[in-house]
Amino acid sequence: MEWKSVSIQVSGRVQNVGFRYHAKEAAKRFGVKGFVRNQPDGTVYAEIVGTDLGVELFCEWCKKGPDWAKVKDVFICNLPNQDFTDFVIK
Repeated sequence: MEWKSVSIQVSGRVQNVGFRYHAKEAAKRFGVKGFVRNQPDGTVYAEIVGTDLGVELFCEWCKKGPDWAKVKDVFICNLPNQDFTDFVIK
């Protein structure tokens, strides 16, 4: 099976709206591993690894986020394959 790794930076109203908690739930639903964290500049940053479909679905979820979020931009970059064993909130 082919694995894909990406970094995702999400801007907008994405802190203090449960984004990281809901990202962890989405990661479980789509079968991706990695981490998510708040950045000092107000964005949310994640690195994930999973199947092409799982990564695609998670990235699509990030474009909307939880109900209280107002996502403005999502920047996605391919990464060398990561070796994550779980999805954690940092």
